[in-house]
Amino acid sequence: MSDYLVKKLNRTEEIVVSVPGSKSITNRALLLSALAEGESVLCGVLFSNDSRVFMDSLIRLGFLVNIDEENNVVRIKGEGGRIPALELDGEALKKDLEIFVGSAGTAARFLTAFCALGSSDIRLSSTEQMAKRPMDELYSALESIGCSINREGENLSFPVVINGEGLRVDDEIEIELNIDRSSQFLSACLMVLPLKYKNVRIKLTGNRKAKSYVRMTEQMMVQFGFSGEIKEINENLYEISGGSYSAQDYIIEPDISAACYFYGIAALCNLKTTVSFVRRDSLQGDMKFLEVLEKMGCKLEWGDSLSITGPEGRLKGIRADFQDFSDQALTIAAIAPFASESVEIYNIGHIRKQESDRLNVIITNLRALGVECACTEDSFIVYPKEDFDDSLVKLDTFDDHRVAMSFTLTGLKRGNIIIQNADCCKKTFENYFEIIDKLY
Repeated sequence: MSDYLVKKLNRTEEIVVSVPGSKSITNRALLLSALAEGESVLCGVLFSNDSRVFMDSLIRLGFLVNIDEENNVVRIKGEGGRIPALELDGEALKKDLEIFVGSAGTAARFLTAFCALGSSDIRLSSTEQMAKRPMDELYSALESIGCSINREGENLSFPVVINGEGLRVDDEIEIELNIDRSSQFLSACLMVLPLKYKNVRIKLTGNRKAKSYVRMTEQMMVQFGFSGEIKEINENLYEISGGSYSAQDYIIEPDISAACYFYGIAALCNLKTTVSFVRRDSLQGDMKFLEVLEKMGCKLEWGDSLSITGPEGRLKGIRADFQDFSDQALTIAAIAPFASESVEIYNIGHIRKQESDRLNVIITNLRALGVECACTEDSFIVYPKEDFDDSLVKLDTFDDHRVAMSFTLTGLKRGNIIIQNADCCKKTFENYFEIIDKLY
């Protein structure tokens, strides 16, 4: 499949679906399992392009990784912060390694920090798309404590060669870090650096205050038995005491980002949608999107899973800060034309540097559908459209999985929309369009 024709959804019965495991939790669990001592068993693992490159990278770094894709289970023998391929019987090997992080931002940021603990050259390469995404802030922080990072690409993030042989041997370190373009930089440092140092101070130098994924990281560190202590002294200063992780049997939650597409269908089509096993106490920041849908007129029902029912009439308009759950900016943009009033979303300037310039993509695709909209450097506004014609419209995904999945919702309400390069959704949700097919 390269292009996918989205037809209008004429359905009245409830939608009940299961979605893959959380990408954010899966990739954190993969790293924490490698950092721990002993064998961890991960259940409910997401299998997608992003998670596969992470697993392959761990294997290339010498870890024993047993993969049971049919049952969504992965076993990893952790080495307590050591990189097995660089050691033999406790002795360091001068062995050059290469890993490929694909288009996965989490793999790129987390593995970069981890490879900084190695005492030999490790080369990291990526897709062209990932090479254009931000990394410099993390590189600068690691270089400030003695890590060698040789950027091979001209004005690009990848490929790079990392060598941690020159890391400072002090008990205490302090780094400055700007997370305006990605909170993953902070998550990477939080998980990795306390394995090397007894005390780590991280001073945040930017303006970004949204840290829902950082809080997820902190909670998962605790869940993996982190023996140190994490203190957030104030919103710009972290102090972490050194510690270790222990192997775990760990169940990965359903991906709330993926679930939100199906809850968006409920909001648009006046249906009830249930996504199996979504929990009220989920670690994931995109849970806040569900509150937005509620404010727009949807009804939430909690039981063993979460069900959402859309309003009988049109959705209400809203003005909302999406800084803490910006992956859903595309989702809200896709349903916004069908609201009764304007929808304005702000504090999302950083999404211009994700898989695509997502603010530009929102405006481009909505205008292709004849929707009145506008954007600034960090916000967009969408005005209601009373009537859509039935002409065939092709929408570009810009090789961005979230564009493909989000604008499918617009097609289910309007009909006759072609999602170009629909296969890009395999980055995080391989069978998305198979599930959509079953809704008709």
